[in-house]
Amino acid sequence: MNKYVFSKIAVLSILVMSCSCDNQELIPENKLTELPAAFEAFDEANTTIMLDGDEVIIESNGLPNHTSPYWSNTTKREATDPRGNLLVTEAASANHPLFVNPTYTSFGQMAPGNIDDFNGAYTLVVPAIPTKASSSSSTGLGPIGIAVSGSMIYNDEEGPNIPLDDAAPSLDYNGAHTGPQSYHYHLEPLAFSDDDDNLIGIISDGFFLYGRKCASTGDYPNDLDVSGGHTSITKYNQEQQYHYHIQNELYLNKYYILFPGNYQGSSNAIN
Repeated sequence: MNKYVFSKIAVLSILVMSCSCDNQELIPENKLTELPAAFEAFDEANTTIMLDGDEVIIESNGLPNHTSPYWSNTTKREATDPRGNLLVTEAASANHPLFVNPTYTSFGQMAPGNIDDFNGAYTLVVPAIPTKASSSSSTGLGPIGIAVSGSMIYNDEEGPNIPLDDAAPSLDYNGAHTGPQSYHYHLEPLAFSDDDDNLIGIISDGFFLYGRKCASTGDYPNDLDVSGGHTSITKYNQEQQYHYHIQNELYLNKYYILFPGNYQGSSNAIN
């Protein structure tokens, strides 16, 4: 074979290889092909989680998977709303299997309604790989995240111009109560996180929220930003990623607020 023929074959081979590579469907390094491992902590009975292209869809029935005095029970409760209306929670014929007597609150202080009354449908769609926004944004009333239990996460406000302090006596041992849309958490939920690095849930900007300690050190993080976030490894990911923590700052001398800060990413509605 002469050099000219060999050169033509060599060039043809390079072209074929080039075309073959161009036709391959390459997966970008920043595109996920499976759900992040942290989603394994979410209760499968109460949540459904799917990876859809560049987004993660989290659906929940809003119910918790743990005990609470707010499950239906045989005690009738009465409460008065800010407008002076009497709100009655009727007694059930039997206690729900997950019902426990109130300890951090009392029947007389509890909010109206039982968990069973708020069985609903909630959907949150977040980026599969969330990024921090150019500026932070404040949280609003209503759900700002979904907990691993299936129930909703709220901020540190009880209502328009109503501080959480006024409602604190109604919170159960999980820092949660009912109404107006769901059973929801304001404070550290002791049923699944008690001064540890456990996953609490996901905030609506797509970043995960963990307990007061960090898996990177086994201790309280000392580099948190104003929203309680920082970048480090977690118990589910050995690659550093931004995430939030419950801040280790006492509230009313005995509680820890779940998320008192601003979103550091772009928030998404929970419908």
